[in-house]
Amino acid sequence: MMRGTPMTNPFPQDFLWGVATAGHQVEGNNVNSDVWFLEHLPGTIFAEPSGDAVDHYHRYREDIALIAGLGFTSYRFSVEWARIEPEEGHFSVAALDHYKRVLEACREHGLTPVVTFHHFASPLWLLRSGGWEGERTPELFARYCGRVMAHLGDLIGVACTLNEPNLPWLLESFGIGGEAPENRGKVPMWAAAAQRLGVDASTVAPFQFCSTEAGFNVKLAAHKAATEAIKAHRPDLRVGWTLANSDIQSVPGGEEIAAQVRRDVNERFLEASRGDDFVGIQTYGRTVYGPDGHAPAPEGVAVNQMGEEIYPQALEATIREAWRVAGIPVMVTENGLATEDDTQRVAYLRTAVDGVASCLADGIDVRGYIAWTAFDNFEWIFGYGPKFGLIAVDRSTQERTPKESARWLGNFARQQAPAEAPQPA
Repeated sequence: MMRGTPMTNPFPQDFLWGVATAGHQVEGNNVNSDVWFLEHLPGTIFAEPSGDAVDHYHRYREDIALIAGLGFTSYRFSVEWARIEPEEGHFSVAALDHYKRVLEACREHGLTPVVTFHHFASPLWLLRSGGWEGERTPELFARYCGRVMAHLGDLIGVACTLNEPNLPWLLESFGIGGEAPENRGKVPMWAAAAQRLGVDASTVAPFQFCSTEAGFNVKLAAHKAATEAIKAHRPDLRVGWTLANSDIQSVPGGEEIAAQVRRDVNERFLEASRGDDFVGIQTYGRTVYGPDGHAPAPEGVAVNQMGEEIYPQALEATIREAWRVAGIPVMVTENGLATEDDTQRVAYLRTAVDGVASCLADGIDVRGYIAWTAFDNFEWIFGYGPKFGLIAVDRSTQERTPKESARWLGNFARQQAPAEAPQPA
């Protein structure tokens, strides 16, 4: 028995056990997206371009079979707006049919598809027309969601509108992004983007780096409009968004800073989630603030590949915070560790899952645990360096090799399953 887990199995029969990916990070060659555009700019902050990624676009069938064979019951992935609507108003039936085949493969293998409608990457044309500060973005996003639902809606198990709309505010606290519109022209990447797009740098507002109040309002409006568009096709479908919620802590002198970051990054987004069917929580560790801002990791503690403290206990804290503030069901839609040492990852997952069990034992409505990530993949500005995957990928051959962490979590999921597993939602 895990520490803190009650004698009876706390996991509900319909609890989802899964792994997650994002289209741009695994599919490869998402050439009509704003992220692809940013990766190739002079002065880019991306360590390297995404390129072929792990070619999941063509290898999805074998990948889905592998995920199911490991014992998981769900697969979270994104449909890519830039593929489905590569130019404004032009919807690709071929792209929609591709994602239909992905969904059908999930169903064939008994996996509940948890579909994210927007995971950071947007069509380049949207960036040109104001991005995630543009007044029309909510209606354009809702229109796209409606087209996706008309084509695919009957196959989707759970819907996530936006992935981590709050991340830019957390990144800003680390000194990444956060430039006021009037100062964007001083940043090489934004200046280069504006020049190539033929727009003023103040209007360059990609999803991942947009932390203005206008950005908050546009994202919230887009989430609400998308939820309405999705529900118009399937009122029964569970819809929410997923949040990047760190466990915000402080050391003496940092209480005020921590409280402000907690408010900006976690609490106001959780409050905005009230009334949704669930909120997705995506936690990797804790963020500690001192009187001068970020406090360094305690001396001697184990750190991940980005130099951050390994702190799996954070997940339990952010689930409890979400339940307390939003008051709606919670689904863990991402949780994982960047490390080359898979024994560290197994230990991390054990502690994190133990925290979920503790929350369930206390009556908190947690609907699933989905690990980040299925495969070692493209980790945005960090490139291919960080290894979050439960499955290793040799990118010279694209060969997949499950790690012990994949087998451990998949076997644990099997042990929690009822004798007669419920059909995917």
